[in-house]
Amino acid sequence: MPSITKTTAVLAGLVAAVSALPAQPKLSVRQNSIYQLAKRQNAAAAALGLADVDILQFALTLEWLEASFYQQGFAQFPDDQFVALGLNAAQLADLKGIGSSEEAHVGLLQSAIAQAGVQPVQPCTYNFGFTDAAGMVATAAILESVGISAYLGAAPLVSDGGILSTAASILTVEARHQSFIRSASGVAVSPSPLDTPLGPKAVFSLAAPFITECPGGSNLALQAFPALSMTSPAPVAGVMSLVAGTNIQVRPAARPSRPSTPPTAARLPPNLAGVVYVTLTTDAPATGVLTDDITVAGPMVMQLS
Repeated sequence: MPSITKTTAVLAGLVAAVSALPAQPKLSVRQNSIYQLAKRQNAAAAALGLADVDILQFALTLEWLEASFYQQGFAQFPDDQFVALGLNAAQLADLKGIGSSEEAHVGLLQSAIAQAGVQPVQPCTYNFGFTDAAGMVATAAILESVGISAYLGAAPLVSDGGILSTAASILTVEARHQSFIRSASGVAVSPSPLDTPLGPKAVFSLAAPFITECPGGSNLALQAFPALSMTSPAPVAGVMSLVAGTNIQVRPAARPSRPSTPPTAARLPPNLAGVVYVTLTTDAPATGVLTDDITVAGPMVMQLS
């Protein structure tokens, strides 16, 4: 399974340095608000065992996956397959430009991590299950959506403003990637007014099926949730594209420690559209925010029209 090298020694050094500073003046209301926000961010990240540089490493792991996805896809499928999908020359150039952007993101994150005195993670070996250009473009739309959700979910965990700004600069580009792919695919560019943040463990659960193995030192200190599959209605041509309000049944993958469970029924809310994530939980989130401690399986990606 892919573990990010911890930076406990670095953090301990920072704590020692702070404790040696002279007493600070009393904080203003706004300063105290910022301080309390930082405490919550640090607590949430600490619960996952992630420092800021670990979050950068996790982002780099995802960018490696995306960059490798486009490299392998364009190497495997000739331009005429993309043209056959209805892409003109300018759109094909834009699609290939997305792959170049992902490579640039890799370089940016590698530099930021190296400047922190940590060895950046290396790419893993992937299996994207490519069969044709159409499938590649459909998967690209999902990967870009997951990338957006990953950066949104990581934002509250980051303490350093510079790192947050760097992540935000990547997030806005990932959003443009997704918009272009949706437009070129002939579907609504912005089907929902809000994007969905996902926590690191949920994001890794979506990325893990593409990862075959990783080199030593490039493993993530996260365990994927069990996969979640839909038993009814059956996907059409392997694609789960449904209408809001549909009744569905889902089932978590069986594990040695837990035998197969009966399907769980649910109704898709009428106010959802575009790419959504379905997660099986033990309880409804008390605060409306999904947390790892109540997650049983998932998330599963679904396209709602």
